[in-house]
Amino acid sequence: MSEQTRPLIQVKNLKQYFDINMGFGKAKPLKAVDDISFDIMEGETLGLVGESGCGKTTAGRSLLHLYKPTGGEVIFEGRPIKTKKDIADFRTKATMVFQDPYSSLDPRMTVSDIIAEPLDVNIAYHPEYKDKEKRRRRVLQLMEYVGLNSEHAARYAHEFSGGQRQRVGIARALAVNPDFIVCDEPVSALDVSIQAQVINMFDDLQDKLGLTYLFIAHDLLVVRHISDRIAVMYLGRMVELAKASDIYDHPLHPYTKALISAVPVPDPKVAKANKRISLTGEIPSPLNAPPGCPFHTRCPYAKDSCKESMPVFDEIETGHYVACHRVKEIND
Repeated sequence: MSEQTRPLIQVKNLKQYFDINMGFGKAKPLKAVDDISFDIMEGETLGLVGESGCGKTTAGRSLLHLYKPTGGEVIFEGRPIKTKKDIADFRTKATMVFQDPYSSLDPRMTVSDIIAEPLDVNIAYHPEYKDKEKRRRRVLQLMEYVGLNSEHAARYAHEFSGGQRQRVGIARALAVNPDFIVCDEPVSALDVSIQAQVINMFDDLQDKLGLTYLFIAHDLLVVRHISDRIAVMYLGRMVELAKASDIYDHPLHPYTKALISAVPVPDPKVAKANKRISLTGEIPSPLNAPPGCPFHTRCPYAKDSCKESMPVFDEIETGHYVACHRVKEIND
């Protein structure tokens, strides 16, 4: 993990809306990602957390232009990603590890061909891999990076365990020698014992290859272990962003406080002393998001002003950003 301060990725006012057919020829926008901004520094891991359906995965896919963003801007190494050529260039430096190792691998392809597929697709950027022997050596090198043996190269995905399949997916993401990887809940489908191995592998690969991660997850313990900073999303919007230690030890937003209070603690005495914050009310639908602060329908501190205007995502303390009208009153 790096202490550098140069942004590798800059996301400015990113929006991702999907038109939902409401019948009778009418459509309504579902605001999956609604005006979020953040930077990811070179060599950093930014954790992105929130409840299911908050827009985490959509944010990652939109960032990579797997979905065409409805609005906003993504800047990579100081250059905006706008044209098809920009996107093609960007995808040789930015890849993704998908959540489900079962559905993200082609069952008709051998492991060798799965890992080499990004090289074949981007052969114009990597003409050296037209040589079959260089291509083979690159595949074996990538397999070694992720802890797979050369004898696995000729096998098919169904012959592997879940953890091994995810290693294949990680090797595929590394094929084009990227600088940036979006990790979309890469350990959520794995057994707990395997999760630790894969998380440690991500750390080792970052140190070895100088990678930068956007690590999307709902397991707050996993995110705390791997992240330099953590961003918290709720209903398509960013509500808090700070160093990992600040998020866990000094959360400022009411939603973040509730999330942290739910994290299990292995010490029974400490766990008993901790006060669990229970949120009441239903999570609003992104199709019918409430006016004002999206969290006000469940927030124990909400006032009339919270229902009337959207809070600004502002820097409350050095490096600590929060979107809440009452953040100073709550935390004084």
